[in-house]
Amino acid sequence: MERKIVLTADGSTTILIPQLDEQYHSMHGAVQEAQHVFLKTGVDHWMEQNPTKHDLAIFEIGFGTGLNALLTMMHLADKNLSVYYEGVEKYPVSLQEIKQLNYIEQLGAEGEGTKKQFLTMHESPWEEPIPLSRKFILRKRKQDFANITDEARHDLIYFDAFGAQVQPELWGELIFQKMFTAMKPGGVLVTYAAKGSVRRAMQTVGFTVERLPGPPGKREMLRACKI
Repeated sequence: MERKIVLTADGSTTILIPQLDEQYHSMHGAVQEAQHVFLKTGVDHWMEQNPTKHDLAIFEIGFGTGLNALLTMMHLADKNLSVYYEGVEKYPVSLQEIKQLNYIEQLGAEGEGTKKQFLTMHESPWEEPIPLSRKFILRKRKQDFANITDEARHDLIYFDAFGAQVQPELWGELIFQKMFTAMKPGGVLVTYAAKGSVRRAMQTVGFTVERLPGPPGKREMLRACKI
């Protein structure tokens, strides 16, 4: 399918797929959305709930452009926390497309270190743990979400799949049962979605779900916990 690099409202870029009328991040602001959904209501919440823990296992459903991984690495750089980050993606973004995205410039991270880390995220082999820093290890998994069989491995899940209007099969009980099984007790899942059907599917498989204020351009989002 055709893919285009487009500008979002906060000045950061994303990838648009015209045939699906879908993009990898919110057109109201790619960086703002990721910071709100995954850092503020995900990472920061988990740290508040687990102040004595020094290891965090993150599982991202929809690795995509690597923006969420980049922001997470930068956000936790000065924290006493070792991160093992696994990102699942069936259709990897090309390196040519990655080099057209402006996240490094938008984040004011033009230093060679962060830029190199971002490129390494995409140039590194799949299925292998890659240390991007002393405290941040990335493992990319080229895998269909339906084939995930992880059990009690992850503290925090970023659920960042394409919307239900494009891939409704990714927002039902079957996939959320996989997420519940993959998560450690006390784990947290965050997503930009807020549909009632998504919330009910999460609750049916055992999650405790709360509606929270959404990122710019979206009234609400969901956070689910495995009690």
